Amino acid sequence: WDTLTERALIDDHPIRFIVMKATEGATIVDENFYKNFRKAKDHGFIRGAYHFWSVKSGATAQARYFIRNVKLQSGDLPPVLDVEHKTPNLTDEQFRDSVQRWLDIVEHHYGVKPIIYTYYKFKTQYLGTPQFDSYPYWIAHYYLDKVEYEGAWHFGQHTDAGRLPGIKGFVDLNIYKGSYRELQELCISEE
Repeated sequence: WDTLTERALIDDHPIRFIVMKATEGATIVDENFYKNFRKAKDHGFIRGAYHFWSVKSGATAQARYFIRNVKLQSGDLPPVLDVEHKTPNLTDEQFRDSVQRWLDIVEHHYGVKPIIYTYYKFKTQYLGTPQFDSYPYWIAHYYLDKVEYEGAWHFGQHTDAGRLPGIKGFVDLNIYKGSYRELQELCISEE
């Protein structure tokens, strides 16, 4: 992580992107999402929004709910699906199909391939099939000196207990595996 963290601190600007929770399931919008999303853009950050997968709602309803509530623009990161729990009444294959359905609906709407956020053991156990290989990955891998996950990844969350000025309490800290220019190229572009 150290080399990648140093890359994120270039030009004395430690934060290049901010990704915030937008929706969960088919009924929850984070109470601070709209304000935080607007303010991130006002302050010049690359911003992104994520949907937290719920085991209580179907993929189509969750995808439509995210689309209804999140208006991404040129310069924003692609939509992010945070999937950390397998829907218990589905087989592994049905679960993968359900995740794929969410990804397909959201990609069709925004015109960009979504990012998948998960922790490395979940990725290996449930999403390690070739159908997900073309998606940008955001791997949560806490409290380690180096990433143990051996697959391709674009983002890494290295702690859920970070501190930043102006934020009360703990905050997740993440890195992008690449240059600032590559991060910008990943963002939604005008057609």
